[in-house]
This record gives sequence, structure tokens and C-alpha cells, in this order.
Amino acid sequence: MQGTVDGFSYGLVTPLVAYLMACLGGALGLRCTTRAGLGPRSWRPGWLALGAAAIGAGVWTMHFIAMMGFTVEGTPIHYDRAMTYASLAVAVVMVGIGIFIVGYRGATGTALFTGGTVTGLGMASMHYLGMAGMSLDGRVEYNTVAVAASVVVAMAAASAALWAAGQARGFLWSVGASLVMGLAVTGMHYIGMAAVEVHVHGTAEPATGESAAALLGPMMVGPLAVLVLAGLVVIFDPLVVMGRAPAPSAERLPGIPAHSPAHHPPVRSRLRARGPVEHRSRTPQRR
Repeated sequence: MQGTVDGFSYGLVTPLVAYLMACLGGALGLRCTTRAGLGPRSWRPGWLALGAAAIGAGVWTMHFIAMMGFTVEGTPIHYDRAMTYASLAVAVVMVGIGIFIVGYRGATGTALFTGGTVTGLGMASMHYLGMAGMSLDGRVEYNTVAVAASVVVAMAAASAALWAAGQARGFLWSVGASLVMGLAVTGMHYIGMAAVEVHVHGTAEPATGESAAALLGPMMVGPLAVLVLAGLVVIFDPLVVMGRAPAPSAERLPGIPAHSPAHHPPVRSRLRARGPVEHRSRTPQRR
């Protein structure tokens, strides 16, 4: 028998919180990605890795917050711990590959297409791998068209976000991009959930795994800690907020006062004002 699927058992609470988490992860990750291009090249891998961890953690947290509101009438839903951890690892690794491509090749042309595709596939893979870890007394089927649409939305959202990160137009620009990215990622999730059909067996056999509250609550501590760490780095690094490198300061040579050249005439004009210069003989004098 076909079970009644409800993705909003807590009303709008889980979609709104999930959207905010996707926006938070996107904002922090994009600012770290932008910051990677503003400093020394030796610091770039660290910034890109932090950005990948922030986006991956934000997307993963968004997914499972939304899944807390997912219920199927007639059967409890449990989750496999190993598969759930694997979905987090896939999200961080594949998002990291896409970010590193754009971080080193630039957010244009082939690099942007490749990086956005890999990042989008990572988001979609995380979603469906997490769904594969779901255990219930029934059979889960998917609508192929809706699944394909969710993957396309994920790739488009990732490409747009990486392009915005490469523009480095300031903090407000990235905030706007993160809001769009959060909307697209959350939309990808619910499009994928609309593709789900559950046929309940009705055998009353207990499902294996752990409940959402028992498993997902403690597991979110790690991703939330990553987001807090990225947030602290963003807050205390002025370049991340400004979104641009500081202007290079003029080099000060020893013995030369640091005055503005606009207040003094050129050297040649000063020499003409003093009149002819007396040339001294270079022949040493005898004593």
C-alpha cells in the first residue's frame, strides 16, 4: 500500500531553519573562498578548505534539519549512522574539489563550469546518499524527472555561487549570493523530496537504525562547530569583510622623510631656482 508522505510535519519551522542554515554555510564558505584570492598564495589552500567545510556542513545540516520534518504514515523512519556520516564526507570532499578548481583557475569559463558541476553533484550526492541511509517498513521509489530537475538546480546554484565568490565585490554582494544559494539548495532538497514515493509493506517489523532525534541531534554538533569556527574567522579577519586587498603602502627609504611629493617641487626645478652649481675639482690637493 502507498504511504502518505509528509515533508512538513512541523509546519514551516523546519523549512525556514533549513534555509537559514544553508544561507549561513553559503555565506561563510563564499567569503572564505573570496579571501583565498586576496592574500599570499601559501594561505590559499587553508582558506579554500575552510570554505569547502563551511558550505558542506551548511548543506548537510540543512538537509537533515529538513528531514526531521519528513514522516511517512504507517511506518517509523530510522537512519543508518555510517551512511549518514558518508553523506557528510561526500558533501565536503566534492564541494572542496569544485572550490579548489575555481580558487586556482578562476571563476570563468571552463573552470567555473567544471567547479560548479562538481560542487552541484556533490550537493545532490549528499542528498540522495542521505536518503539511501533511511530505513523504513516499505519500498522507496523516485520520479526520474524530479530527480533530474533537482540535480540541475544543484549544479546551477553551485555555479552561480562560485561565480559570485570570484567577483570579490564586497560583503553585501556575498550576502546576496548566499541568500540565492540557500534558496536554490533548499529548493533542490524539496524538489528531490517531491520525487519520493513510499509503498508501505505493513508487516509491522521494526526498521533498523536510529530515529532522527536520537541520531541527527548529536551528529549536528560537528558541522555546527565548523560553522562557528568559520564565523569567528570571518568576523576577525578584516579582509574577509572588505572583500578586497588593502592598497599597497609607499616604500620608505632610509634617510628620506615620508612627505607627500605633491608638496615639493621636482628636484630639477629646485636646482634651477638656486642658480648654477659650482663644480669642484676632483684632483686631490697637496698639503
